[in-house]
Amino acid sequence: MNRNAAYTPYHPRWHRQRVSTYWWLERRSYFLFILREVSSLAVGWFVAFLLLLVRALSGAGNYQAFLEWARHPVVLAINTGCFLFVGLHAVTWFNLAPQAMVVRVGGTRVPGWIIAASNYAALATTTAVVAALLLLRW
Repeated sequence: MNRNAAYTPYHPRWHRQRVSTYWWLERRSYFLFILREVSSLAVGWFVAFLLLLVRALSGAGNYQAFLEWARHPVVLAINTGCFLFVGLHAVTWFNLAPQAMVVRVGGTRVPGWIIAASNYAALATTTAVVAALLLLRW
């Protein structure tokens, strides 16, 4: 650093264009990106809801109170909205997986649609197993 350099009050600055706060509304892909990021809050809500359910199972009175609370229309609306957001989160993540993960078999890259299809197949299989376990229980 040169200590003898004089300060210049009119030093040139980099030109940076201002970015609108609503830049994410300009394109559909940007909007879906922001929705996917916001959907992480819905995933967090489902984790909190599940932890509250586990806590309620620790006592008989607690479980009935939890069920009454969970039947409230506001809680049902929140859970419905969060379910849709989690579905969006899963679909966008499954579609993103081929770009995030490169799989090679015998030195040849596996096509992206196979990676995405295997994710959807795993989701369908897991859903079928859980549904079968729940339906066979009752």
